[in-house]
Amino acid sequence: MKIILPLLIACCCASAVAPAFSADPVTLRFSWWGGKARHQATLEALKAFEAKYPNIKVKAEYTGWDGSYSRLTTQINSGTEADVIQTNWNWLTLLSKKGDGFYDLNRLTGQLDLSQYSAASLATTTIDGKLNALPLSTNVMAFFYNKVTWQKAGLAFPTTWDGLLEAGKVFKEKLGDKYYPIYVGEQDSMLLVFSWMYQQDQKPMLDLEKRKLAWDHEQIVKALGFYKQLTDAHVLPNMKVLGSYGKGTALYEMMPWINGEWAGSYNWNALYPAQSHSLPVDSDLVLGPYLMLPEAKDAGQFQKTAMMYSIGRTTKHPKEAAMLLNFMVNEPGGVIPVGMERGAPLSKVADTILREKGILTDSDPVIAPLLQSFALPNKFVATPYMEDSQFGAQFTAARESIDYGKKTVEQAATDFEQQANRILKRVMR
Repeated sequence: MKIILPLLIACCCASAVAPAFSADPVTLRFSWWGGKARHQATLEALKAFEAKYPNIKVKAEYTGWDGSYSRLTTQINSGTEADVIQTNWNWLTLLSKKGDGFYDLNRLTGQLDLSQYSAASLATTTIDGKLNALPLSTNVMAFFYNKVTWQKAGLAFPTTWDGLLEAGKVFKEKLGDKYYPIYVGEQDSMLLVFSWMYQQDQKPMLDLEKRKLAWDHEQIVKALGFYKQLTDAHVLPNMKVLGSYGKGTALYEMMPWINGEWAGSYNWNALYPAQSHSLPVDSDLVLGPYLMLPEAKDAGQFQKTAMMYSIGRTTKHPKEAAMLLNFMVNEPGGVIPVGMERGAPLSKVADTILREKGILTDSDPVIAPLLQSFALPNKFVATPYMEDSQFGAQFTAARESIDYGKKTVEQAATDFEQQANRILKRVMR
């Protein structure tokens, strides 16, 4: 029997929106981040939109992930943000605490078919009754492996954390110092360590009521100590190794990943296309088992509303911006070119379109991690504050100080505790 995702229920109905717009020429700005595959897919969809609406031109503004939040913050503060913006879930707590940071999409139902979304999914992006964004997909952290490199190492994919630690030693001995079982990015490293910690006692990292870390000092030391254990065991390249390849490029676009030297990742399921397209053969990247401690009662796996589309608060063309939004998420011309580049769509009609085209199946590498997650004991409820850029930067700073030998784990934990609590008190008020 076909498995149906809770927020991806297919619907045979088509978008019923019949937009009315001025015949006067309009230029919209559309900003997003991503890798080359997402850029190309989105540009193709925009060409289709301009062909359908020749009086509306779209200026594409696309970048990589690095700096995307700070760039948007600067634009919002100066009232120069784009008309349509790809946004991240945790940005709502930072940029729209009262729900007025973005245009209220509830005001645009004449051009935007919101009936394609479940009430539950829209609730995740609604603040004080104002719909700040359309949630595009559900995102979950998962383990992906380059099967070719793992075969060279003579190893099966690990099912436990101890198995991952053992794999690091085998990689170094059989393949050499440049080879690692996985890599992790800045945020990914914290979520990886968090999952390991949560599996032990189901204790959250943050105390939302007290606006501070829920972990005490000993637990922070334990968490950072596990990170050091992973790097010492050659499971993942440390910050010093990663830094030697420069910055400004996504890790999955760097040569060690392309060459198979970094033989896996702990990353979002929505990033599977970007990661796999960087390899010589896309299908070499496969989903691995989710690592669990033997007695774990909960996976501690971070699952959240993924990327979103918002309309800029200062837009001069809200109706045309809503038409573009509707085209991207509900109409074949926008849905098919983008495919799974932003994850499995939450729009019912988009889900139907992609399934009928054979682009979306339950065995798809983007869908499979979601199904895996739903099958796990995974009651942990994600909070957007764990994705706060300033908070995450403190965890990165702790890793860096350990990896470069500037501080002991104990010292790094002390600094992280002090700085993180200071930041949380401010951003959670």
